[in-house]
Amino acid sequence: MEEINTDPKRIKELLSRNVEELIVEKSLEAKLESGKQLRIKYGADPSRPDLHLGHSVPIRKLKEFQELGHQVVFIIGDYTATIGDPSGKSKTRPALSIEEVKENAKSYFDQVGQILDLEKTEIHYNSEWFSKLNFEDILKLTAKFTVARILERDEFAKRLKEGADITVTEMLYPMMQAYDSIMTEADVEIGGTDQRFNLLAGRELQKKSGKPEQDVMLCPLLVGLDGANKMSKSLDNYIGISENAHSMFGKIMSISDEMIFYYFKLLTEKTAEELKLIEETLADKDKNPRDLKVRLAKEVIAVYHTAEEAEAAEEEFNRVFREKQKPTEMPEIKLEAKEYPILDLLTAAGLISSKNDGRRLIEQGGVRVNDEVQTDVQKIITVERGMILQVGKRKFVKIVI
Repeated sequence: MEEINTDPKRIKELLSRNVEELIVEKSLEAKLESGKQLRIKYGADPSRPDLHLGHSVPIRKLKEFQELGHQVVFIIGDYTATIGDPSGKSKTRPALSIEEVKENAKSYFDQVGQILDLEKTEIHYNSEWFSKLNFEDILKLTAKFTVARILERDEFAKRLKEGADITVTEMLYPMMQAYDSIMTEADVEIGGTDQRFNLLAGRELQKKSGKPEQDVMLCPLLVGLDGANKMSKSLDNYIGISENAHSMFGKIMSISDEMIFYYFKLLTEKTAEELKLIEETLADKDKNPRDLKVRLAKEVIAVYHTAEEAEAAEEEFNRVFREKQKPTEMPEIKLEAKEYPILDLLTAAGLISSKNDGRRLIEQGGVRVNDEVQTDVQKIITVERGMILQVGKRKFVKIVI
């Protein structure tokens, strides 16, 4: 077993940096000071194929535990993903098939390995235990929770008030996440603040099962590119961990000035003193916040790529946005040489999420075909080899016939 680091300074930083709430702080502090190796649990449902920078906030806390010698237990929720976590959801999420979930899970290891040491990480799929439970086992699990307790959850209370559906499987979700804690013998569970109910359910089930209760560490949620909601793929306001350096750079440069400090705080290793200087620089009206944003983009990219790729991304960004040139490289899409209604063309090229989205972009002057701004949502486009489609400032596609 790896030697456990009980340095008081490291423990204090672990318990305070990018932590919103600790349940129970004194208990966790005592565990860390004891020198015993703790089992630190974190779960991610592969409802989509890639992780984003919002996920990196709790995963970086896992890294801190790992560096102190504790055992990180990473759970791929392949079984729970078929239900869907109701956290923050105002309606029932469409169920995913087992095949979809397994396909999405394939890329998780490479992405998590960019932050954690996978050789020191214990990885489980929760189908390992859920696929073996029979109906009697499920009844015994549900008997440890009450309907009143489950309905205390904010999302459920709100949906009940609005008359929206709540499925029984959604009500099972926190119980299942709690059962993960039983099966992995978790001492600590980490999650975002939106996971509070689920993580406390783990403590409740452990207590009722006669086991030591896990302590809970809740991390702040990273606000997405829209500056309003938590980072989420479903809201298309995310920066993927596996995105290329050019895409990362462009997205970070698009955040509002108000978000710069919080991105530095949650996504980099800046000390309290360095963060204070950044805050002072942002408050100085004579300083251009763009310079800090460039620095932020390069530091984040260096974590998931290299410093050289970060420099190249800055040069490419300046070429496209300052000098109004085309990107040196852009995705290619194969299409037939024929006529397409413009909305169908943008859909086929993967540049819009819906035709309503396309109409809005065209009306706002955000769509170009070979540099020509498109204003007619009914326009028919004749596709040619090498044609370049552009949506917004960052999305380019070259057509290959």
